[in-house]
Amino acid sequence: MSLAKSSLFSLARSKTLRWLIAIGLVALIIFKIRTAPVSVDSYEVERGTVVAEVMGTGTLEAKVSATISSRIQEKIDEIPVDQNDYVEEGRLLVRLDDEELKRRVAVAEATLEAAEASVERVRADEARANAVAEEARSNYDRISELYEKDAASKAELDKALEQMRVAEAGLQSVKAATAEAERRVITAEKNLLLQKEQLSRTKITSPFGGLIIRRDLDPGDTVVPGGSILQLISTNVIWVSAWVDETVMDEVSPGQTARIVFRSLPDMDFKGEVSRLGREVDRETREFLVDVQARELPGNWAIGQRAEVFIQTGRRDSVLYLPYEFIHWRDGTPGVFMSVDGKARWREITLGAHGEEEVEVRSGVDDGALVIKVSSADNKALVDGQRVDIR
Repeated sequence: MSLAKSSLFSLARSKTLRWLIAIGLVALIIFKIRTAPVSVDSYEVERGTVVAEVMGTGTLEAKVSATISSRIQEKIDEIPVDQNDYVEEGRLLVRLDDEELKRRVAVAEATLEAAEASVERVRADEARANAVAEEARSNYDRISELYEKDAASKAELDKALEQMRVAEAGLQSVKAATAEAERRVITAEKNLLLQKEQLSRTKITSPFGGLIIRRDLDPGDTVVPGGSILQLISTNVIWVSAWVDETVMDEVSPGQTARIVFRSLPDMDFKGEVSRLGREVDRETREFLVDVQARELPGNWAIGQRAEVFIQTGRRDSVLYLPYEFIHWRDGTPGVFMSVDGKARWREITLGAHGEEEVEVRSGVDDGALVIKVSSADNKALVDGQRVDIR
């Protein structure tokens, strides 16, 4: 019985030993992996020139643009231009159906002619009425003189007075008719001008020379007042309206050189210049608008496309600088890793001007110091105190 117990105890101890050995091997492997040196690339800090830049993101816009629309509701007869067409000022862009308006103009012209003929007629009547009134006044004056000399009776005087009053009343009536006829002429003239103006609105011309960037309607469509038919821009000034953080407001001013990077061509820079600054900060994003005029554009571009602008705000010569990829941040504080006795050691630094690919280092490292970063072939993050293998 004791022999059996001894055998079971030996078997259990053997299994436990094997488990302990296995666990020890795994722990050793993990320790080796964790403590194995990380392959790193190095960079020697040196002095040079850093061109400081401020970045903003925005969209390509035209300084001058117009929505080509109609002031009347009518069917479109012709649109002789299309997207991507350059047009000169005054060129016909849209022609609307004008048949009904031409008929209205003809009616207005006939109405004016009739009103003018009516004025001629009542003016002739007025001339006759004026002659009759003059004759009646003259006859009354003659009878009055005769009456004073007892050469005419009171009845003759009263009759002459009545005739004069009737003639003058007739003259006043004809004058009123003349004034009314003249007012009808004025109304007819204004109506004719209105109808001609409406007719002129069937031809829509370009308000300035520029580029058609969009066409919204086609011949046969009915346009309503204010409805967009075409979108026209002037290509004289094309800029990127970019949002820039308010913290750099004092560094940005009109006339500064800038480079524009379109998202369609991320590896190319296009020349630009700060044209104007916005005077209102977005209360949510704390950014303000900066308009950067494009001095050159890619072969294919479109209003509204996204772009980044990099505004040159200063130049720093003979300063220490580092490529951005060698900067390591800790809780918002910039620093670098350096190799000390074969181990990575993080050191805080102070940054200065930010350039396109590098940043000025004002303190924390010396000229000629060797800083490190994880090799691109090794997908690991550096840890303070970690063993490193410098390439």
